[in-house]
Amino acid sequence: MSVIVIEGAYVATLDPARREFAGHVVVEGNRIVAVGSGSAPAYDGARIVDGRGCLVTPGFVNTHQHFYQWVTRGLAVDATLFGWLTTLYPIWSRITEESVYVAAQASLAQLARTGCTTASDHHYVFPRGGGDLLAAEITAAAEVGLRFHPARGSMDRGQKDGGLPPDSVVEDRDEILAATEAAIDRWHDSTPGSMLQLVVAPCSPFSVSGELMRESAELARFKGVRLHTHLAETTDESEWCRETYDCTPLEYAADLGWTGDDVWFAHGIHFDDEEIKQLGRTRTGVAHCPSSNARLGAGIARTADLRAAGAPVGLGVDGTASNESGSLIEELRHALLFARARNGPQALTVRAVLEMATLDGAEILGRSNEIGSLEPGKLADLAVWNLNTLAHAGIPDPVAALVLSTPPPLTLLLVNGRPIVENDTLLTVDEPTLATRTAAVQRHLTA
Repeated sequence: MSVIVIEGAYVATLDPARREFAGHVVVEGNRIVAVGSGSAPAYDGARIVDGRGCLVTPGFVNTHQHFYQWVTRGLAVDATLFGWLTTLYPIWSRITEESVYVAAQASLAQLARTGCTTASDHHYVFPRGGGDLLAAEITAAAEVGLRFHPARGSMDRGQKDGGLPPDSVVEDRDEILAATEAAIDRWHDSTPGSMLQLVVAPCSPFSVSGELMRESAELARFKGVRLHTHLAETTDESEWCRETYDCTPLEYAADLGWTGDDVWFAHGIHFDDEEIKQLGRTRTGVAHCPSSNARLGAGIARTADLRAAGAPVGLGVDGTASNESGSLIEELRHALLFARARNGPQALTVRAVLEMATLDGAEILGRSNEIGSLEPGKLADLAVWNLNTLAHAGIPDPVAALVLSTPPPLTLLLVNGRPIVENDTLLTVDEPTLATRTAAVQRHLTA
């Protein structure tokens, strides 16, 4: 097996002792075999990576995105969430296997370039005649080379039933459950080191029936996979739940079986004190998407309170139609700044935000024993950040430089021991060609 030795870097291990030191990381095949201070032992035939002036971190984990939205960026830029959705749903109703494949490749390429090694994508729009959209993004993930947790989404409440989505993109409940189970049987890989694990993910309370929510939870637990949905993203959603069900979004979800350490919610902005305690008690996770939440004016999640209560809080890019940069490294900085803007300068530390991007994300996806920290035996998913730049030089704390300054270039990104980015260049996909295809797909969809 090939051996890669990263020498002379500052290493933030995120191990149980949260050790940090100037030292080395050694990768053999797809596993980390050594992490320590000072120089590494000699390995015959090893590739040596000069890490001087660099920071090594675990690869980032993206806990919520909508890849297909990459080809509908820059639209409804001044709208609220509900207005934004009603503008974009008619366009999304025309997506196809080809457009989803291109959008997924572009989304994954940008994630890789911004430190992400594991991504979960929530795909819930399945127009009839659009082709095999889940297969399209699974293919794209394999080509770009990221570890992938696709969340098979669904909507069965269209406009005729009081929901937001056009009726042309909703599916019948039995059809959804059958398709979801078939996707799990076809794609889900639960073996150690898996590159592909499925998630069951009805879209949201206002686009999914209660019956589908309950039966999806039952299916996921029968199949041994995780559960994901949007929840408590806006005050509009809270008011809708009050008017429709006479309860809060979390009360509604919990009554349908949607709490526990196998569940995580996207956004989770509008939870009260008791609900935050409930999420902590049940170890229910939250995917915090600060850039998208700010873009849509939805609010600022109570990340510090959630983490203090015991709920794992990961980071998410969300759909790039509401976060056009698609950059995961930017979410660290925004999560920190917004938490402090809400709760003061001690709300989150730079290292707490790094934990959210790595360890918390790994816990949310059920992969804590394999990713999220740099420890011997764990999978070789890691990022080597080049801090030898004008933007970072002179900042004495490398972790602070990573989180607070502009996104640094990547010297190396490994996923499963495989180089995906080197010297700030993506190795697996031709970016200029992909950019041209992206523009062509967007022109076609919005014509």
